[in-house]
Amino acid sequence: MQKLEQIYEGKAKKVFKTDDPELLIVDYKDDATAFNGLKKGTILGKGVINNQMSNRLMAKMEKAGIPTHFVRELSQRETLVKRVAIVPLEVIVRNISAGSFAKRYGVEEGIVFDQPTIEFSYKNDALGDPLLNTYHALALKLATAEEIETIKNYAFAVNEVLKAFWAECGVTLVDFKLEFGKVADGSIVLADEISPDTCRLWDAKTHEKLDKDRFRRDLGGVEDAYAEIMKRLLDHDAQ
Repeated sequence: MQKLEQIYEGKAKKVFKTDDPELLIVDYKDDATAFNGLKKGTILGKGVINNQMSNRLMAKMEKAGIPTHFVRELSQRETLVKRVAIVPLEVIVRNISAGSFAKRYGVEEGIVFDQPTIEFSYKNDALGDPLLNTYHALALKLATAEEIETIKNYAFAVNEVLKAFWAECGVTLVDFKLEFGKVADGSIVLADEISPDTCRLWDAKTHEKLDKDRFRRDLGGVEDAYAEIMKRLLDHDAQ
């Protein structure tokens, strides 16, 4: 698979064309950002961990019947994916109160919800990714009612798979962000990544944060946390 010109560079990844118009190469960076790009830094080795973790978790999604953009891992940092038109909705699934949810509603972190909650934000950096509901998404023509329903169903299914998997690794899945895209035939697939950048992951016993919150909140030990969460995933898969 030939890697051609770069067509996109985001906060955490670069994307390149290939000699197949329906396939792209994603290259994961060590750059870290928080608060919509206001805080910037580097987490050494993050690109390698996020790439490999995301690929393994995407493969688990495929096994569970959730279609994804994942094709195959090319190297430690590079992965071949299907070209998708990203639906401009960020989908956040929450099992426990934390982060912006706790802040927005004035509740403490760590409240376990009776059932998972879902929220959408408009994927638009210039506007600060504002929260929106289904009616807003329809009014803005970001997706059809049917597509939103499909996205919700997939998002909750992803939650069940991830929650069960991380529990086996001694990790609590607090919340996570997903993105979806449409492939050539218009069908919806899970895209972007599943990693410590996009998930809140707490040690099940100590509640120690093993994700990007360590970077966001200047808690230190960021590289160690990413390495620890990757080790648990690999140890689990090696069993």
